[in-house]
Amino acid sequence: MAFKHTVVAALALFVAVCGVISSARADTFRIVGLGDSLMAGFSLGPGEGFTDKLQAALKAKGHDVTVANAGVSGDTSSGGLSRLDWSVPDGTRLVILELGANDMLRGISPDITEKNLDAMLAKLKARNIPVLLAGMRAAPNLGADYQKAFDAIYPKLAAQYGVPLYPFFLDGVAGHTDLQIEDGMHPNPRGVDVMVEGILPTVEKAIVANGGAS
Repeated sequence: MAFKHTVVAALALFVAVCGVISSARADTFRIVGLGDSLMAGFSLGPGEGFTDKLQAALKAKGHDVTVANAGVSGDTSSGGLSRLDWSVPDGTRLVILELGANDMLRGISPDITEKNLDAMLAKLKARNIPVLLAGMRAAPNLGADYQKAFDAIYPKLAAQYGVPLYPFFLDGVAGHTDLQIEDGMHPNPRGVDVMVEGILPTVEKAIVANGGAS
């Protein structure tokens, strides 16, 4: 009988511990970075990419968070839309949506980019998943008309859906060769540090606004 009671007590303790672990996991604020090579960490080593460094910076600030890397190198807004449902699992509490750079580099019509981003925002809204929209800016060599139309996409959609906007994902890095890899487009590890430092306050505000606690 004593052995039986010991086993029962042990099982009860195991169940209680599992409950605590499950509760802790449930309380973790889960962020998904949905984007292209800028999000994926093109040409960077383990721990050097944006999502890894953002997670580390948020934890250093006392936030219980995970930041999943759902970046795919070469992805366009069309590609992001097609994989949205399985790239953003249930339980996600914030999506950092960063797409459009490859559309711009390929000269895709801004109308198409806007339509795809609009559809993604609508899908996430329907799932009650908050979004932080990370904007991109067109290269000036594409012409003034294209630049004007493309750059207007992000503030327009942010206002339409009432989501926070970080105007330019590469702010502080674009045009700085010392912060880029050899291709002159993607950030090196120091460039990622600049990106994380820039966007961190906006991400923290989004966490707090959506029920996250430090």
